[in-house]
Amino acid sequence: MAFNEDQSRIRKGHSPDNFALLRRFAMNMLSLDTSKESTRKKRKRAAWDENYLLNCLAAII
Repeated sequence: MAFNEDQSRIRKGHSPDNFALLRRFAMNMLSLDTSKESTRKKRKRAAWDENYLLNCLAAII
């Protein structure tokens, strides 16, 4: 539960499934990074450092 899914208020229609897919995508993107940081640190670093985020996105392509 890395994204506080229990606190999410997304409950109608296809929204829960769509956001679950986006969360999985984000976690997989961060897991491709081979640094020894924890996933939590990688998430924070991607939020704070735009270059790191772009490098993570470029690793997918």
